[in-house]
Amino acid sequence: MMITDSDQARPIPEPTLRRLPTYHHFLKTLEAEGREAVSCSTMGRELNLDPTQIRKDLAMTGITGRPKIGYVVTDLIGAIESFLGWNDIQQAFLAGVGNLGAALLGYQQFNRYGLDIVAAFDTDEAKIGRQVQGKEVMPLSKMADLARRMHVHLGIITTPAEHAQYVADQMVAGGIEAIWNFAPIVLSTPEHIIVQDEDLFSSLAVLSRRLRTRLQAMQ
Repeated sequence: MMITDSDQARPIPEPTLRRLPTYHHFLKTLEAEGREAVSCSTMGRELNLDPTQIRKDLAMTGITGRPKIGYVVTDLIGAIESFLGWNDIQQAFLAGVGNLGAALLGYQQFNRYGLDIVAAFDTDEAKIGRQVQGKEVMPLSKMADLARRMHVHLGIITTPAEHAQYVADQMVAGGIEAIWNFAPIVLSTPEHIIVQDEDLFSSLAVLSRRLRTRLQAMQ
């Protein structure tokens, strides 16, 4: 799967996008340790990845290393953050204030990665009007209008599967352009809408099967 970066107008492989946060986390650790430079060979050894692939991934950000030195750690961190848009805060609406939704609302680290969940919505009368992680829960019926008025372009769905499509429709009606979907359902959206699915149950299935295989081999 290829994803096009509108700023640079060139195809970006999704695996590259998924690896860049791993590099960023490693680089922040080096920065905290006072390291000034790092090579792809060092990153490859520490992260158990191919140094050539790392070099190709980093090249997508537009940064180049220096012969015999590698990359300046702070410059590389900045290049990754700029490339991923983490230094440009994106406001988001969240729909579905259950356990998962509440947990995401309370995750303070999102601001470090360019995400600010500014409002939460639900249909449960018992939740509407309450404060959850410092955010007042509002009626879902108000979401589309508020999204248009506030020019919010990112929506997060943490509802049960049976409600997710309706929520997605409301987000699209409100002008939201990208949806981070945690509901275990394939959404039907217009072609221009960006949808990123996070299927926790699929990940759990892979983990459970691998663990079962490992335990069977140990018997």
